[in-house]
Amino acid sequence: MPAARDDLRDFLRQEPDCILVEVTGAVGSTPRDTDAWMLVARTRCFSTIGGGQLEYMAIDQARRTLRQSQPTTTMSIPLGPEIGQCCGGRVGLSFTAVTREVADELIARTDAEIARRPHVYVFGAGHVGDALAMALSLAPLRTVLVDTREGELAASRASGIETCLTAMPEAIVRDAPAGSAFVILTHDHALDFLIAAEALRRGDAAYVGMIGSKTKRATFKNWLTREIGSKELVNRLVCPIGGTAIKDKRPAVIATLTAAEIMVATLSYHALASTHKTEA
Repeated sequence: MPAARDDLRDFLRQEPDCILVEVTGAVGSTPRDTDAWMLVARTRCFSTIGGGQLEYMAIDQARRTLRQSQPTTTMSIPLGPEIGQCCGGRVGLSFTAVTREVADELIARTDAEIARRPHVYVFGAGHVGDALAMALSLAPLRTVLVDTREGELAASRASGIETCLTAMPEAIVRDAPAGSAFVILTHDHALDFLIAAEALRRGDAAYVGMIGSKTKRATFKNWLTREIGSKELVNRLVCPIGGTAIKDKRPAVIATLTAAEIMVATLSYHALASTHKTEA
């Protein structure tokens, strides 16, 4: 399950007697890297270190630690035929009893990770917008569903995301952090234009996408080029969203394809930005 901020607090409140399992080493091909961790209580678990036999072994060890009140322990596990996995790497694990201090540190670490997540603004809470918000709700992103219509936001089925009711969606674009993704699915072409122009004009968006056809893209490209004055910026507009390989107009299909597109764009953008920051 995703390590959501409130979910983590709830788990720690309900299961104060638990073990923190962390991946401390990952050599070769492994299910997760050294940012992975999970909490193991006597009958429940929170988050994951990669699943499979590796995780079953970790859960067994954590529960032995709980039963025997052992101090911090470690394991080094080869991911080969002997444990029924064929990854071929080796994983180091640590097992730490969760004290108040450990819980506070884990909460702070999780809050900091959530604060660093890329922002995705979905403009339009109609059928596709709602489906996209639902698809993105499972991803490590900060998703905001924006609309001018209170009823559409109230009817949204997406959980774990933010909603924003505003009469001026384009103003949300101006205040968004660098590296945000903007997906435009409103009920009004004039509003689509305003949002797209604002997002492209920034020049620092990880993704700017718009639902539509090739005809809509051509029309908007002409309008936006006249408005912005830069073909290079306008060419960054993704329209139609979700690609053209699959000809399927069902909202759930468009949403699934677009969610993957957004993940690739945002993760690539932020990985590159992180590399540049490190080099500087």
